[in-house]
Amino acid sequence: MGLDDDIAILAAAPLFGFLDRDALRLLTFAAERRDLAEGDLLFDRGDPADGGFVVMAGTIRLEPRDARTEPVRAGRSALIGQLALFVRGTRPTAARAVEDAAVMRITPTLMRRVLEEFPEAAQAVHDTLADDLAGLVADLDHVRGLLDVIDGISSGDSPGGRL
Repeated sequence: MGLDDDIAILAAAPLFGFLDRDALRLLTFAAERRDLAEGDLLFDRGDPADGGFVVMAGTIRLEPRDARTEPVRAGRSALIGQLALFVRGTRPTAARAVEDAAVMRITPTLMRRVLEEFPEAAQAVHDTLADDLAGLVADLDHVRGLLDVIDGISSGDSPGGRL
């Protein structure tokens, strides 16, 4: 893949679409690349989360904690570990190559450098993350409302009386 291909893949990834070409070029040159063969483990549940990954080629399967939950497949331009771009922690899932794949690892240090050198990108990323957080809060409020209704029904406070 050439530079223009890498930049196009990064530009299509969530969060990175807000970066201009110079910022994407910096990410492309400074990020660590890793090739995976089919079945290779990218990271395991509980491993240190020391950066995010953009899938450059192939497919990565994210294996959930709960065996009853279907694995998630991440293909080209998918961003795996968005939170790990900004803070260190541990991986909540395992990630394994479904087929031959390539990823680009972006560390928090590199992400911070890009955001410092491109303040307009920092503002766009901030706005996007703020919108995502506001959406999460709204979803949690909705769930709380549903749980309040369920709690009211189970305690006999429903309009029709006790069930």
